[in-house]
Amino acid sequence: MSNPLVVNIANLAAYTPAETIELVSRAGVRKGNMRPDKVFLSAVSAGCLLSFGCAVSLTALTAPWYQENAPGLIKLVGAGVFPLGLVMVVLTGADLFTATTMFTMVSVLHGRLPARKMLLHWFLCFFGNLAGSLFVMAIIMGYGGVFDASPYKEEVQSLATKKQITPEMHQIFLRAIGCNWLVCLAVFLGTQAKDLASKVIGMWWPIFAFVSLGLDHVVANMFYMPMGIWLHTPDLSVGLYIWKGIIPATLGNILGGGLFCGLYYWYMYLLMEDPVKIDGVEYQGPHVDSHLHFLDGRRKSAATDEESRIETRHVSISHSIAK
Repeated sequence: MSNPLVVNIANLAAYTPAETIELVSRAGVRKGNMRPDKVFLSAVSAGCLLSFGCAVSLTALTAPWYQENAPGLIKLVGAGVFPLGLVMVVLTGADLFTATTMFTMVSVLHGRLPARKMLLHWFLCFFGNLAGSLFVMAIIMGYGGVFDASPYKEEVQSLATKKQITPEMHQIFLRAIGCNWLVCLAVFLGTQAKDLASKVIGMWWPIFAFVSLGLDHVVANMFYMPMGIWLHTPDLSVGLYIWKGIIPATLGNILGGGLFCGLYYWYMYLLMEDPVKIDGVEYQGPHVDSHLHFLDGRRKSAATDEESRIETRHVSISHSIAK
């Protein structure tokens, strides 16, 4: 009989950073080659699941005395429960726009996915997330009257004002960069872990950080801002939300996930490196012609050296025959 107090060290193992970004690249290939209808439905699911996390966080934030006397403390409480949304998204395999900016970007940089498929995946994920968020916001929370009563209604309006009315457009853009940097880091850590508990813990803390800091996540705001509009937040309109909210947050999230996570980890661990094996298996999927030939020096050099050796052998054999 096994001792329940003895921990199996294999369960504590994790992939190396190089193996993790290789897994990200492979996942990006799978995502980019999915049927469009499945991508859209997967994105709808992600929007719904993340919206539940947003709603729980709003409920936790509804504490008027703490908002007045200890705003930092109650913000930590709200941030502590918000990650359940992303955890459900990742563990169910749903497609979140902000995460796919890292996955598919790495696959494109790695020469495994055409850029057009990446952009199509982004498009489908974005509007699928929007559809899912609006469904939960309107049908379940809105018509369900979840936030109609005081003080929940005032908390929704206050949050919408703080995130959309008060900040300048460039501030939302910069906050969005930091937000998706942390979100994609959370997904990276979740991918790196091999067991379920480690995945949840790894994802939880970066999400906790971005919510605590009040950074802008375009998909989370697809729930928060429409909920604020639904509850008649003063000065908040659909046009203002699109122009001042969706556009800068989307661009910032793309930079945060695609550049600060996707490009960085690809450059550090995949560019001009030997192929990375996962559990002893090399990548067997598709490749596409890369326009980054000037960056592919190691592979080209290796190929050139091999061709030179073959040519030398052929010349030697021909010379021997001639003699």
